[in-house]
Amino acid sequence: MIYLTRKIEFSAAHYYHNPAWSPEENARVFGKCANLKGHGHNYVLEVTVAGTPDPVTGMVLDLKELKEILEREIMQRMDHRHLNHEVPELAGKIPTTENVAATIWNLLQPKITKGKLHRVRLYENPDLFVDCFGDGR
Repeated sequence: MIYLTRKIEFSAAHYYHNPAWSPEENARVFGKCANLKGHGHNYVLEVTVAGTPDPVTGMVLDLKELKEILEREIMQRMDHRHLNHEVPELAGKIPTTENVAATIWNLLQPKITKGKLHRVRLYENPDLFVDCFGDGR
């Protein structure tokens, strides 16, 4: 089994807010992240695909194809967007790193048809990341 990883970077804004809670409770639980004006991150996304290399091409999947999938499904959808307001797949969810990573998994999993999506690793900051190995609903 070979594990192939591609990395991309995107910038996005978000805030944490549970509409069932008071502003005080949101502030208590989420701290600075509860600022309704939001704040931004330069996310780093690593997508790992597992598989056996094709005997003819030597590739688990065509890297150009993976790059196109990431551009279409992630960059066009999330880069320079406000995750709370502009990404329909996050509607009704608090856009924590965990929820964003699970959403990315759900977007990519059906699109990767050669090999198998193995891991989505999303860095919110250099010292904070989440690994998703499957649907995180």
